[in-house]
Amino acid sequence: MNIEPPPPILEGYTADPHAVVFDGVFYVYPTSDNGNWQTTEFSAWSSTDLVHWKKDGLILDVATDLRWAKVRAWAPAMIRRDGRYFFYFAAEQQIGVAVADKPVGRFVDPLGKPLITPSGEHPGQVIDPFAFIDDDGQAYLYYGQGNLYAYKLAPDMITLDGPATKMTPPHFNEGVFMIKRQGLYYFMWSENDARDPGYQVAYGISTSPLGPIVVPSDNVILRQRGRARGTGHHSVVEVPGTDRWYIFYHRHAVPNGNGYLRETCLAPLEFEADGRIKKVDPLARPPDGGPADALLRLRLAPDGAAVAGRAHVQDAAKHLAEVTSIGKAPGFADVLE
Repeated sequence: MNIEPPPPILEGYTADPHAVVFDGVFYVYPTSDNGNWQTTEFSAWSSTDLVHWKKDGLILDVATDLRWAKVRAWAPAMIRRDGRYFFYFAAEQQIGVAVADKPVGRFVDPLGKPLITPSGEHPGQVIDPFAFIDDDGQAYLYYGQGNLYAYKLAPDMITLDGPATKMTPPHFNEGVFMIKRQGLYYFMWSENDARDPGYQVAYGISTSPLGPIVVPSDNVILRQRGRARGTGHHSVVEVPGTDRWYIFYHRHAVPNGNGYLRETCLAPLEFEADGRIKKVDPLARPPDGGPADALLRLRLAPDGAAVAGRAHVQDAAKHLAEVTSIGKAPGFADVLE
């Protein structure tokens, strides 16, 4: 029996979804698919329950809002620091940054030029940024296609601080994303070409935000199944105050989609007891707002989040005491000790 893929969560054709949660509201910032990736606009979508999504409108149009690029606006990333929102994006194979006081903008380019440009010193396309702020306050900007690089960011979030670190794991193509869970850095990326039905998500783990990345055996966590093809270029969010995670990704549109015509999907992301990421089923149903998702709504409530948060801190402390045993699991190197 053929299982139909679940419906996409966003209307229209979108890709490269970057998901975040600010103040109990989930936001998704995707690429807006246009013919042959000739996209110019970025928009924001929001939800309070991961079920009902509202399009909040245009937040940046590179054709009118930039002086240094006019098209090929791809694969954005969003982060908040000190009450300001920083939107990183690719345009014409360069990476820019725009700033706003609200998560739905509108965003303004504070530099008037790209933040990162192509360089012979750093082979690969300058696309697919991802920003992260560690517990010690240090911010990082990751990017790259063909190779993975990372820069430290200055506190202003619009200035690179020092040279790039090359971090490329095996089979890396593009779409880097990272989460920190129970003291470990989970780096994830997409393998193969975005036009390939076999576009897929893999991962590795590090004890540092700058690597090295240790790749476990059988590390592909999301791949095509049935009519869900081209499943990649993802992001991950944690329901606040819990250890409950969701992965946002795109697939070739169903039916008749391809690498230029895609749609955004959502699925649970779960972990094994030893810290490994479980396989994601692209045919699994996303939250539907029914009784099974009552816990999600509870966790988003302030009191529920506080209770779950205390439990999560206790779980994290216990897990950190067992990191060495994770390092000895099959497929992990001693670098995790």
